Amino acid sequence: MSLTKEESAALISKFGANEADTGNVKVQIALLTERIKQLTAHVQQFPKDTGASRGLLKIIGQRRKLLKYLQNKDLELYRSLIKELGLRK
Repeated sequence: MSLTKEESAALISKFGANEADTGNVKVQIALLTERIKQLTAHVQQFPKDTGASRGLLKIIGQRRKLLKYLQNKDLELYRSLIKELGLRK
């Protein structure tokens, strides 16, 4: 149920400077966003799976912290990333 190697490699190459740039904030946010999408679909299909629900909330909290850091560090990069990932309307 986690991201496959191909999916994560595609996200890393799209948002990172190179294939080994996994520590970049943009890459981390993109990976968490994709994982949140997968877990959201799982929780909607299996509403009694409390472990998955708790994990989803933890991942959402991690992404929120990274987005707050990026917003304080570089506002233009934050806005472009939000627009590219389609997080806010």
